[in-house]
Amino acid sequence: MTTLVIFLQLLFIIPLTLGLNHPNCELTNTQDQGSTLRIFHIDSPCSPFKSSSPLSWEARVLKTLAQDQARLQYLTSLVAGRSVVPIASGRQMLQSTTYIVKAKIGTPAQSLLLAMDTSSDVAWLPCSGCVGCPSTTAFSPAKSTTFKNVSCSAPQCKQVPNPTCGSRACSFNLTYGSSSIAANLSQDTIRLAADPIKAFTFGCVNKVAGGGTIPPPQGLLGLGRGPLSLMSQAQSLYKSTFSYCLPSFRSLAFSGSLRLGPTSQPVRVKYTQLLRNPRRSSLYYVNLVAIRVAKKVVDIPPAAIAFNPTTGAGTIFDSGTVYTRLSKPVYEAVRNEFRKRVKPRNAVVTSLGGFDTCYSGQITVPTITFMFKGVNMTMPADNLMLHSTAGSLSCLAIASSPENVNSVVNVIASMQQQNHRVLIDVPNGRLGLARERCS
Repeated sequence: MTTLVIFLQLLFIIPLTLGLNHPNCELTNTQDQGSTLRIFHIDSPCSPFKSSSPLSWEARVLKTLAQDQARLQYLTSLVAGRSVVPIASGRQMLQSTTYIVKAKIGTPAQSLLLAMDTSSDVAWLPCSGCVGCPSTTAFSPAKSTTFKNVSCSAPQCKQVPNPTCGSRACSFNLTYGSSSIAANLSQDTIRLAADPIKAFTFGCVNKVAGGGTIPPPQGLLGLGRGPLSLMSQAQSLYKSTFSYCLPSFRSLAFSGSLRLGPTSQPVRVKYTQLLRNPRRSSLYYVNLVAIRVAKKVVDIPPAAIAFNPTTGAGTIFDSGTVYTRLSKPVYEAVRNEFRKRVKPRNAVVTSLGGFDTCYSGQITVPTITFMFKGVNMTMPADNLMLHSTAGSLSCLAIASSPENVNSVVNVIASMQQQNHRVLIDVPNGRLGLARERCS
């Protein structure tokens, strides 16, 4: 794994004790149960990461589009097998975290908020005494009786970039824009809901140097397939199985959930095959066979949605991208059919940034269905349309994937996944889907 790939996954964690006092913040103030964690949106009233100076609706949409574009560049660069990703894109990708869960690390436990990311493999946090870290609060190893550094001889040390051995502990350096980051590979007990996971390996950042970009103060819980991911480290406990249900952006309660392990997973779920890409084995690929707009199956060139393990082209589910992206021929075919079925038929089409199918005034829109082998995923208007909070503008929240990459990946993103239970079952090689009210 290259230095650039690793540092692009670097996110920071800040303690939960940040005054989440909104009346609807029961989500973060109550205990998670069993192996189920509650999920809330990063912009919710319960989030310490929400902006202190809210953007206008249009500015927020454009900002999210830019962050999504950067993340798509990152994901498609990885699946193309390329080892270099533009640093500017990496910075934006780091800031596009959408959903957060609560965790506890150390003995006694220190409460933390971590971003949930199905396409990343690792967990990182700033440790106390960190010089130049963006947050004044950090995890304190000295206060944990179960904390330890990973030795240079440990196999995990070979899974980080540029490892060095100071004082016999595994440490490494990363480049982030014009800044550098020094970290130790460490282990401690992490508690997710009621489950303690001993000797969990994570990056413990102790120095950020340079006069350039400072890493953002956000946390990460990697749910990918890599060797340092939660699913790999806790394989004996969770059997490489988890499911999540993402709440609507518009819900203040944000009562989504992340269920870890095969126990208590829903029974009424339909499955499609999980595919594995050898170039980017962490991503969760599926076989998209067709797309339907209302009752019309759209005419799409088969090669535009085909899975290609050589180039990495295909379709993935990703919790970190906000708006679904489709390769250009797929998107244009779906968009054109969608426009035909919007009522009234004479509705004027406008654009907003990367969204080219926007309308002013009240409209009725058709459903869109992603058709996988074995299961269909039908999305009503709530999963498809962005609505202005101050005016009458609404936009189709699906866009074309960037074309300036070697291979294009179709991404089923978080807005389209909202109010669906998505079940990842790696041992049985399948992804399950079921409609569920998450908000």
